Amino acid sequence: MAGFDRSRADGFTSTVLAVALLSACASSPRPPAPVVVAAPAPRPAAPPASAPAPVAVERAPSAPATATPVRSSPPVTVTPMPTPTVPAAVAARFPEPSVTFATPAFEAGRTAFTSNDELGAILHGLARGAAIGANGSEVSVIPLGVSQLGAPIEALAFTRPAPPVAVAGTAIASAGGTPRRPTVVIMAAQHGDEPAGTEALIVVAQELAAGRIGGVLDRVDVILLPRANPDGAAAFKRGAADGTDLDRDHLLLKTPEARAIAELLASVAPLVVLDLHEYPVGGAFTTKFGGVQRFDALLQYATTANQAPFVTKAAEEWFRQPLLASLRSAGLSVDWYATVSADPADRTLTMGSVAPQVARNASGLRNAVSLLVETRGGGLGRVDLKRRVQSQVVAVNSVLASAGKHADDLTKLRQFVDRETMAFACQGQVILEAAPTPSEYTYAMIDSNSGEVRRLTVAWESALQLRILKSRARPCGYWLAPSENEAVRRLRLLGVEVRQFDEPAELRAEGYREVGREPVAGGAEANGGGATRLRVQMQPALLDLAAGGYYVSLEQPLAHLVVAALEPEAPASFAANGVIADLAREARILVRPSIRMTAVP
Repeated sequence: MAGFDRSRADGFTSTVLAVALLSACASSPRPPAPVVVAAPAPRPAAPPASAPAPVAVERAPSAPATATPVRSSPPVTVTPMPTPTVPAAVAARFPEPSVTFATPAFEAGRTAFTSNDELGAILHGLARGAAIGANGSEVSVIPLGVSQLGAPIEALAFTRPAPPVAVAGTAIASAGGTPRRPTVVIMAAQHGDEPAGTEALIVVAQELAAGRIGGVLDRVDVILLPRANPDGAAAFKRGAADGTDLDRDHLLLKTPEARAIAELLASVAPLVVLDLHEYPVGGAFTTKFGGVQRFDALLQYATTANQAPFVTKAAEEWFRQPLLASLRSAGLSVDWYATVSADPADRTLTMGSVAPQVARNASGLRNAVSLLVETRGGGLGRVDLKRRVQSQVVAVNSVLASAGKHADDLTKLRQFVDRETMAFACQGQVILEAAPTPSEYTYAMIDSNSGEVRRLTVAWESALQLRILKSRARPCGYWLAPSENEAVRRLRLLGVEVRQFDEPAELRAEGYREVGREPVAGGAEANGGGATRLRVQMQPALLDLAAGGYYVSLEQPLAHLVVAALEPEAPASFAANGVIADLAREARILVRPSIRMTAVP
């Protein structure tokens, strides 16, 4: 991914429209190449140019929000909520907003959040009550699968048939080829101990069903997944039932929950994906800096290797900038998302992961505008719940408004980027490994004793411009041996096109020879368990292949998901994680095959 160039932002809208017209020609211009930084950059004295200035706000939103009441299910056994003590000086910085929400979590005397049973009843009730909802949209529950403990994973869809296509190629199509309207997917509660996003999506679902979010459904379809991790939510634990962090399982697809999300995204090909989370308050941050984080909400878009630069620009100009304005207008403070270094002696703050298997980045490699909103809430239990939910509701409404406003431009942008991604096959370089760029940043915190807002200059690992650690010539595609059915199954779940050789072939290729392994102790790669990084050498080869092997072409829109999965040295590759057990069973194909193949269903 190239760093976002603010100097080009003003002309972005006209650029997108221009490239959409030019892309029909074989000589259409390519997006800028990723910026390569050979070594860690020195830490500049100023913060990143594209970062918003921290704002201290003490007022509450003035406009009340109402929602249609719902009947909750009978009482269920729930995990007791933690009741942390928040210093009065800190609490004063986060006054309760003057809003009203009608979700089970806000019922009088409630001490827990909306249960899985209650959530299911709400979704099915909204679908029954508004089968043809506001402005003619169909409201339906989409069963996506079940969790590891058997809980339903369900989404609520607000959809309409796609309009007639006047010009070939002007409608986004799903995996089955059916024309679709521009679609926005919003998901919450991948982490079971982050409840505000679920409550917010119940509110948004009620508002959409009642027609109170003006005009959005005239322009886009909306699919809400309020609880991606029902087992974690029931136990009020971060991970899934087996401990897996779902947010880091969007390439390997080890869990049924991640597979459900992948199949949803593959089937509807959303132009916008929004992922709602809550960031932990205090903890290591307080230990290192003597205070707590200042912000109601932290934002980031997809920041990973091989991300399409024009999609990054759309995320910044069309979505993040309006998000900043909406949150601040509602009296809510906001900044970039950042985490605290795990090293007790290291006061570095690091922006969100650049790993391709994280949900935000995996969606970005689908060529979608992919956004993360993290509200202040981790470890707070029910403390400040109304303000946290309000922050999420404001953010969701802003993203929906931006998606509706730019629906046509987003469609043109997707078509252009899809074509350009396909055109890159067999030429240039592809990035295998990247890292954030060290810099400095001014970050706000609240003194726990005085309540004063203090601004610290901190070491800052910026994901807005990546250092490219390893790249390699881009092949035309990858060969997989006939035995690699599990790898093919997971690629197909991601929506990747895979074909099977109908006849023998002789192809010029490069094979892999393992030269080293490095254990990974933590981070997105390890995902709570042991993980390995592979180091390989390339070996030129002329493959004499029998019929039945698989070909995964890079001449497809999801080519960069393919690279992340099949290059052994990529951060979460199939080979490094045992999905492909033997490097001899895959190879890079350097010429376009001209033999008969059949698409794998």
